[in-house]
Amino acid sequence: MRSFISRLRHERRGSKAESGPSLQEALQESPEQHLYRYRKQRGVNLGSWFVLERWVSESPFQGAAGSGHSDLDVAKGLHAKQVLEQHWDSWITSSDFEWLAARGINTVRIPIGYYHICALDPSILTRTDFDGLQHVFEGAWSRLVAAVITAQSFGIGVLFDLHAAPGKQNKDPHSGTSSPVISFFNSKFNMQLAIRALRVLVTQLVALRAHESPFDNIVGVQLLNEPHPSSHETLYDWYRKAIQEIRNIDSGFPIYVSDCWMTDQYADFIAHLPPSLALTCIDHHLYRCFTGSDISTSAARHTASLTDRDAPFPQMFSRVSEKLAASGSGLIVGEWSGALNPGSLQGTADEHQERASYIRAQLDLFELYCAGSFFWTYKKELPGDQGWSFRDAVENGIFPEVVGMIPVKDHVGLSADINARKVTARNVVLGQHVSYWARFPSYYEHWRFEAGFDQGWVVAYDFFTFDRVGQPAVSELGFKGCIAKRKAQDHIRENGRSNNIWEFEHGFRQGVDAAKHDFQHHYC
Repeated sequence: MRSFISRLRHERRGSKAESGPSLQEALQESPEQHLYRYRKQRGVNLGSWFVLERWVSESPFQGAAGSGHSDLDVAKGLHAKQVLEQHWDSWITSSDFEWLAARGINTVRIPIGYYHICALDPSILTRTDFDGLQHVFEGAWSRLVAAVITAQSFGIGVLFDLHAAPGKQNKDPHSGTSSPVISFFNSKFNMQLAIRALRVLVTQLVALRAHESPFDNIVGVQLLNEPHPSSHETLYDWYRKAIQEIRNIDSGFPIYVSDCWMTDQYADFIAHLPPSLALTCIDHHLYRCFTGSDISTSAARHTASLTDRDAPFPQMFSRVSEKLAASGSGLIVGEWSGALNPGSLQGTADEHQERASYIRAQLDLFELYCAGSFFWTYKKELPGDQGWSFRDAVENGIFPEVVGMIPVKDHVGLSADINARKVTARNVVLGQHVSYWARFPSYYEHWRFEAGFDQGWVVAYDFFTFDRVGQPAVSELGFKGCIAKRKAQDHIRENGRSNNIWEFEHGFRQGVDAAKHDFQHHYC
């Protein structure tokens, strides 16, 4: 069997097409950019830094106008420019990024409003709620760039999230204004302006790579945060247009879309987009503290509903992650927390342990099915909230001190040993693969599975061994489906097309998983 596979592989390679640049090169990704974009994102939200939320940081609202709950209220209030710039300069500093990096956090999600990029194009504010307020927000962009620079110095990636769109995409004050009226979806002007703002943003983010010191740590842009569309077809159509406009600027730029808490339906939407090797990722938000059902459910039952792999929610995550991986996409949880309603903690003997168990259940679920997760939020102005403040949760011991795989042995310079273990692991799973499919007689090319396994193993170790920039944990490949699709296209280019490319992709994913198990066993 082994000699047959080798011979068949040699024959197929003998008829391969002329080789060209790899897909990573064609998409113009540097090795560093590739790492930041596709590793498993262990993240937090830097909430209330640019898009303000009063329950997170009270101080900027002291002189706010109106009801005093939104960015617009602050911008129309007393000494707005001074208040905002002082807040931007002090709420998150270099020491915060350093603290996060030391705990294995490798990516941050930064919520912004369209008005925060008005320095790039002041006309973005014309005919909007923020018209005439350019002078208030013109200092935001330079500080966003500084945030990217600081994050990169600590090995941290940045996901920009359009939290506030023109006209509001949801009724909450964190979408820009305190008005409960959603006018984004019924206004062609607002929807087109949002795409224009995204084009301006992405154009500038792409241009940062041409900087004297290139910025490789921008992992992507989220098109809208928690949209509440008048109809999902309207949002689908807007998503398609926005994706196309961004990909016209940079064909490989990663894009994240909210699932509106309808994860299956939006996974189907992603799966039916035109074929692309660029990442288009689903963002789900997970909270269990707001509804009547949440309040009446005990903390222990909330935890059990996440740890039981046969329960509806883990089953949904399993189903969706598999569907998205097959289409070259992935799933992240862009917001989650340790918050539980007091009703869920009534009668609890050990509240500390219940909170820790609830957080661990979520982390374990994300580890199985997600390419990343982002705790909401990094910190609150008033300390002590272990449910919503990541910093408080860590410092009070209900969140792990460090996340990710932390090597305790040196794995540099051991390539021969690693390769030998790869061959052993490959032979085992190849035998299982061949044996399984022998039960279903057809034409297979198991050598493609073998090639995929080797590629998956090598890619996984490339992530493990990349420069950690002082972080305690190694990087891991997170978006396996996306990279499997890309490597499959390289494989086709070198070996020819076939109806059995699925074997390569299947082997790739198994190779990644086997490499992770190997690394954990030998070095962690």
